[in-house]
Amino acid sequence: MDDLLIPMSSPQLLYLHGFRSSPQSWKARLVGEALDARGLVDRFHCPALSHDPVRAIAQAEAVLARHGPCTLVGSSLGGYYATWLAERHGLRAVLINPAVVAPRTLADYIGPQCNLYTGEIFEFTQAHVDALQALSVATLDPARYWLLVETGDEVLDYRHAVERYAGARLTVLPGGDHGFTRFPEYLPQILEFAGL
Repeated sequence: MDDLLIPMSSPQLLYLHGFRSSPQSWKARLVGEALDARGLVDRFHCPALSHDPVRAIAQAEAVLARHGPCTLVGSSLGGYYATWLAERHGLRAVLINPAVVAPRTLADYIGPQCNLYTGEIFEFTQAHVDALQALSVATLDPARYWLLVETGDEVLDYRHAVERYAGARLTVLPGGDHGFTRFPEYLPQILEFAGL
């Protein structure tokens, strides 16, 4: 009879980086290092997301298909993706200075772009903006989310996120910037939120 028992899956964390970013970003590296220090690095997943939103979502869903449900941690555009994935797959997500209106804000970036970490040059197009629009979530379950924003974000208006995720667990910190300067301070709580 014992051989019929199905073991519960171990908590996993899927980190989704932002536009023009990579797994080498300081927040992604900090999460990986923290889980490595706990002997849990095998539960950390951080794919190098494509600049193409359709491909980026496919990459994230491939991780979910391989490893089962994950807690999502999304920074900037990664927060936009995390929202779509959380609602589609019934997952929990930590959102860090998320790009709430990504199709509108990233429309300003149409043209050649450079990945800030790899130096890769890529063309961001109207088709990519349209793909982002297709990932827009009309209604969300605020109970899934923990929103972390800094009011000094120089790229995105933090108030859009506070309004969008009303009813979620909110942490709004004065000052800071788009990179979320106080991330190291909140990392232990993020890992706890993820069950790690």
